[in-house]
Amino acid sequence: MLLIYRYLTNLLFPVLIILVYFRIFLNKEDKFRFKEKIFPSFFYSNKNPKKKLIWFHAASIGEVSSIISLIKKLNTDDINFLITSVTLTSGKLIEKELGSNQNLIHKYFPLDCYFLVNKFLSLAKPDIAMFVDSEIWPNFLFEIKKRKIPLVLINGRINKKTLNKWRIFPKISESIFKNFDLCLPSSRESENNLRLLGAKNIKYIGNLKFNTSFISKRLDIENKNFLNSHKVWFASSTHKGEEIFCLNVHVKVKKIYNNLITIIAPRHISRIIEIENLSKTLNLKTQILNDGEKIIKNKEIIIINSFGVLSKYFDYCKSVFVGKSILKKLEAVGGQNPIEAAKCGCKVYHGPYVYNFNEVYEYLNSLGITEIIETDKKLADKLIEDFKDTKII
Repeated sequence: MLLIYRYLTNLLFPVLIILVYFRIFLNKEDKFRFKEKIFPSFFYSNKNPKKKLIWFHAASIGEVSSIISLIKKLNTDDINFLITSVTLTSGKLIEKELGSNQNLIHKYFPLDCYFLVNKFLSLAKPDIAMFVDSEIWPNFLFEIKKRKIPLVLINGRINKKTLNKWRIFPKISESIFKNFDLCLPSSRESENNLRLLGAKNIKYIGNLKFNTSFISKRLDIENKNFLNSHKVWFASSTHKGEEIFCLNVHVKVKKIYNNLITIIAPRHISRIIEIENLSKTLNLKTQILNDGEKIIKNKEIIIINSFGVLSKYFDYCKSVFVGKSILKKLEAVGGQNPIEAAKCGCKVYHGPYVYNFNEVYEYLNSLGITEIIETDKKLADKLIEDFKDTKII
């Protein structure tokens, strides 16, 4: 079966190249660095074999965020780090948070075609490979094992939906998952599911995202002083269809507090113009705010157009809605990480669809930190109550 997979991935390579170029057109790929995914001449080459190379592969922003603190703690002069990721936004986050680290290189993850995998590993020569969350790429895993490179699944997340897909071919899934020398699941559910899939040496130490230390960034003093004269709440990591929900909340709360400001940070900032236009259809005064810019007076909807700045607004806004949770169509994939907001002392509201973070939300809910809301009216009512007790920070 592995031979069939390798044959198909090699056969489809030209199609995959076309797909990458199409993603460039949609602004979902780096226009200059996309070649790192498809051309060996742009792969990472380990030019200092005297230093140990730790390779982390993390697909997107969430996975990257979970390992930033770990990398900072492991960082010494005798270790180099290679981080590979898939999404454009994850690359920008790495540059922002770890770009000053001279021991670290970021590259985009190559397509899982065997000839690319073989060349990538020959050039990089990692001493250990750590795959984060649910990144399972058969050609990479088998070749890493063949080269006797220690392989770890870190903060592994295998939910019921993923489990059912892998169990369609139980022998194949077992042959893939047993390549990991160590599996560190993110939850008890994932621990059990990894065992069912044939993984060995599974050790549950908790969700790495709970152990992430956040350095709370502070708002520019001028923006903070301006916001201090308003009632402010924050909608974080919103997805398409959730911004109208948040804008409707704004309209309802504004009837009670006419000095209201709603800050929206979409999960994908490529959608900011779309959100701005949506806001304007409701005759709401709107500003797209780039990092370092000042908030313009008389604006009531602020749309964040930058990466790695969420903690600024978690630090300031004590009432937060975390997105990818209110839309029924996202039920099977719903949920964004609420831990950073919780660590900043926020009251976190979310919709009922948080499948990807069920265990996290259940724990935070037991502490009274998070609360489910199902309608814009209910969230509006909650915010109105919160604002009664708002104090200048």
